[in-house]
Amino acid sequence: MLEPQVYIRFPEEADAKELTIMLKRNQDFFEKFSPSSPDEAFYTEEQQLQRIIKGRADRAEDLKYEFVICRKEDDRIIGNIGLTFVKRGPLQSCMIGYSLDRDYNGKGYMTEAVKQAVRYAFEVLKFHRITGEASPRNPGSIRVLENAGFHKEGIARSNVKINGVWEDHQVLAIINPSE
Repeated sequence: MLEPQVYIRFPEEADAKELTIMLKRNQDFFEKFSPSSPDEAFYTEEQQLQRIIKGRADRAEDLKYEFVICRKEDDRIIGNIGLTFVKRGPLQSCMIGYSLDRDYNGKGYMTEAVKQAVRYAFEVLKFHRITGEASPRNPGSIRVLENAGFHKEGIARSNVKINGVWEDHQVLAIINPSE
């Protein structure tokens, strides 16, 4: 088996500048499939710093877990991945979402990052189930989830508003094999 070329980690305050640069460079690309178009303030170093600080508090409260994706070769931040919509009790579930710098698409990096996030979710956070959703207009994202072990469950009709239009989304899920 090949050595992973990326790793995920929690963002630190020192990452705010690099994260801002990566997000700005990919703004149009990310917003094509994003459920919300952030305002310009989102693309500032100060806003990213605040998101990093808030992310630490969210983890402490078991609300959500945001990671940066870094390339092992140079430790460069090339994307982000998050476990959100955390539900405990009888559900023990969350949703996975991610974005990758367009310059690094098609190299298997996101599949590696998703596998790492899933491993963390199952082994550390003890989730039973993780769902992911992707636009049928984004077959690459569906492929990432499938390659990471997710299975198609169906189409959520008129599920997410993207750029002012309600869109269907392919729903995929993975179940913790050790449960």
